[in-house]
Amino acid sequence: MKTFDIAAVRGLFPALSREIDGRPAVYFDGPAGSQTPQSVADAISDYLLRHNANHGGAFVTSKENDEMLLQAQKAAADFLGADDPATIVFGANMTTLTFAMSRTIARTWRMGDEVIVTQLDHDANITPWRMAAEERGALVREVRVRLEDGTLDLENLRSKLSDRTRLVAIGCASNATGTINPVRQIADWARAVGADIFVDAVHYAPHALIDIKAWNCDYLVCSAYKFFGPHAGILWGRRDRLESLPPYKVRPADDRTPDRWMTGTPNFECIAGTRAAIDYLTSLGGPAPTRRDALRNAFERIRNHESSLARQFLTGISSLKKVTLYGIGDIDRLGERVPTFALRIQGYPPRAAAERLARLGIFVWHGNFYALRLSEVLGLEPEGMVRIGMLHYNTADEVDRLLQALADM
Repeated sequence: MKTFDIAAVRGLFPALSREIDGRPAVYFDGPAGSQTPQSVADAISDYLLRHNANHGGAFVTSKENDEMLLQAQKAAADFLGADDPATIVFGANMTTLTFAMSRTIARTWRMGDEVIVTQLDHDANITPWRMAAEERGALVREVRVRLEDGTLDLENLRSKLSDRTRLVAIGCASNATGTINPVRQIADWARAVGADIFVDAVHYAPHALIDIKAWNCDYLVCSAYKFFGPHAGILWGRRDRLESLPPYKVRPADDRTPDRWMTGTPNFECIAGTRAAIDYLTSLGGPAPTRRDALRNAFERIRNHESSLARQFLTGISSLKKVTLYGIGDIDRLGERVPTFALRIQGYPPRAAAERLARLGIFVWHGNFYALRLSEVLGLEPEGMVRIGMLHYNTADEVDRLLQALADM
């Protein structure tokens, strides 16, 4: 499979030209938000300067706005593998969308119903369900993490499923350890007991192709700021669910899907930017019969490049005895993870490690990254971990700089 030109890709991202003390900055902070290509900023600017209007008007800028929204929904549908653009809901962010959906879905629950969450997830796919369950008298059951490799204990998950299970909330990829969960397998188990599955694909979205059909899920959320776009959230839901559930909305708002779920005036400029981010990813796939085909090609190229970086990093830290990795470290299991690494460095609390790397122009995160439950079960609170996240615009030279810095520490 053809790869992309990494130098040409980096040239599309103005931020990547930044220098710290005369050396190029190294952006390994992508798990908290990727950098954006110039085309995304241009799309937001163009919307605000030339097409800025509200929804549903009779005049030209409002009509242009509505066409932009429709095209963005079509692009997002292709991005997720959906056939129906009307099942795409834009919102403030994944957390806000999940809180709204959890409160609505919970209205269908009864006392004694059960909801399953996991220790591996971002708290935005845990706390909304815990709070909703508490209000309805439902029971929350928690799936364990296998501490030796940071993967879900699937037998533990399966043992918790029953005819009382109403919903299983899982992440597609851990935003802390990079672990990829077997979404389709879990969805099949959930469906066998009559439960719905709600998938957080925020961290997975910049690394690999999302496929709601192959995964057989009922709801999926992601956020454009993780896949080279602005701060905007996307929710997909099965059309029958979106049409039958009672939304929390004001009375004059349209009751059609997806409008009934997009409360208030949407952030149209960031929706335009989200479309541009998907267009950018599509461009990495080269000429192809459809946008979905181009996206499939693009993510194959992205996975190939990122796997090379992950192999280089894991091989390099294997000789660093004072570095402890949390998650999958076996290079033969790269298909089970994305290139996001959580670690501790002996002699350096996570913040001190991040500060030292920052002085060298290497940007990494410290803390629990809202994967609070995981940090707790690993015994790493309150300091958490150091998180290193690689994206397709990162290079082998940058990985070498990081490995040298860690070796010096």
